[in-house]
Amino acid sequence: MHIIYKICPALLWQAAESTGSFEGAPIDIRDGYIHFSSEKQVRETAKRHFAGQSGLLLIAIDGDSLGDALRYEPSRGGDLFPHLYAPLPLSTVQWVKPLPLGADGQHIFPDLS
Repeated sequence: MHIIYKICPALLWQAAESTGSFEGAPIDIRDGYIHFSSEKQVRETAKRHFAGQSGLLLIAIDGDSLGDALRYEPSRGGDLFPHLYAPLPLSTVQWVKPLPLGADGQHIFPDLS
């Protein structure tokens, strides 16, 4: 299983849980795909795009189960990022964990292994 990660505001994720599908955050909807990160990318994603934000969740998804709608495309520094060109079925979610802020203002990540 190949795990990819999504950082998401808890309120937005709760809305998805009520429908069984995640359509994406406003930036995802604007860009036309849902942004994800690999394990090696997710901490930098948090620093760059979610700095200082509380009320976030870290969601682990089985990337293999997303089929051809998941594409790896160049982004930050030419690194390949996973992008989903479809709504995310919640049946592909492996776990959802809080992504709290530490006293230093940095997010505290759970064990990803």
